[in-house]
Amino acid sequence: MLILASSSPRRRELLTQAGLTFTVASADINEELLPHETAAAYVQRLAEEKAQALWNLRRAEDSADDPLVVLGADTCVVCEGAILGKPVDAADARRMLELLSGRTHAVMTGVAAVTRKGTVRALEITHVTFNVLKDAEIASYIASGEPMDKAGAYAIQGWAARWIPRIEGCYFNVVGLPIARTIDLLAEAGL
Repeated sequence: MLILASSSPRRRELLTQAGLTFTVASADINEELLPHETAAAYVQRLAEEKAQALWNLRRAEDSADDPLVVLGADTCVVCEGAILGKPVDAADARRMLELLSGRTHAVMTGVAAVTRKGTVRALEITHVTFNVLKDAEIASYIASGEPMDKAGAYAIQGWAARWIPRIEGCYFNVVGLPIARTIDLLAEAGL
């Protein structure tokens, strides 16, 4: 039995697209950045903590016939050394989009699968290049509401696609879950 420890609709869509059968449950963990924690360590820690918290809650459902596998993931955007999560308001979204404008940034996703045998984890990094954005483009995008629940204040699969001339790495990682890496990780976990 596979459980996705995430409320992200994009992660649900990607796992469904990959042909996996799973249920969804959210894990309640503290998602604050620790002092001196790197972005890579941060997303890996959160992915593992989400999966472990849910495994601890649902471990009674584990059986030899249907082993329980809990998948956790977390994504952040890193630009000029700043870790960009989801914007808290329109002004924060504007700040993030202005920072991304005309630059290449990294999208990092930590993925972890927890089973009775232990935890396997992976990190995927994709580099995304943005065109220079005009103030009016940023204002229209924020008014659309699309950036408000996205790390880095943009969705590559949405309006922001028009500003992205190049990516290096996994496209699905930027959407929210590196599918090929996740399938490999789940196989390693015994699914």
